[in-house]
Amino acid sequence: MTDEHDRLLQAVEAAEHGSVAIPLPETRLSRALDAVVNFIGRTISWLWVILIAIILVNVILRYVFNEGLIIFEELQWHVYAIGFMIGLSFAVVGDRHVRVDVVAERLTVRQRAWIELFGLLLFLLPFSVLVTVEAVPFVMRAWDLNEVSVAPGGLSHRWALKSVIVIAFALIAIAAFSRLSRVTSYLFRFPRPLAPRDF
Repeated sequence: MTDEHDRLLQAVEAAEHGSVAIPLPETRLSRALDAVVNFIGRTISWLWVILIAIILVNVILRYVFNEGLIIFEELQWHVYAIGFMIGLSFAVVGDRHVRVDVVAERLTVRQRAWIELFGLLLFLLPFSVLVTVEAVPFVMRAWDLNEVSVAPGGLSHRWALKSVIVIAFALIAIAAFSRLSRVTSYLFRFPRPLAPRDF
């Protein structure tokens, strides 16, 4: 029963990743960084339950009591944005981000790993670090101005909402660095192929 369960679980995971997932080895660093991102990602995933509750309250207020509150509208947008932005790092760690499958499925695992390496070094890591650094003054300005929503009855403490940009992109940088340690381990510590198509 356990073997059958494991086999089915592997089949589901393989189907989930499709044929373009790269079977990268874990490193000590990647395990530690992934644990942080996964913990935060799983914790933040409860926001989707909160978002559903906010949407229900908003709909009931609007269509049953004919009363719309701006604060619920804005809260709905911001909770969705927080969940989505934090979820990006979770997707990088789990290798569940979008790939160009039509191209990737024609490449060997090692070729995909090289593309992954250059993508991380040239695009994802620099971009996530740049956004993290540049977003700090953006948040500080909102803090200094005690920025609130321009809509009457909207949310206050906009600095707290804007700080999610810094947190989310810092987590993406951590996830990318973890992925980088895994891909370099695969490419440089394992010179021989690990998969039949990997040559």
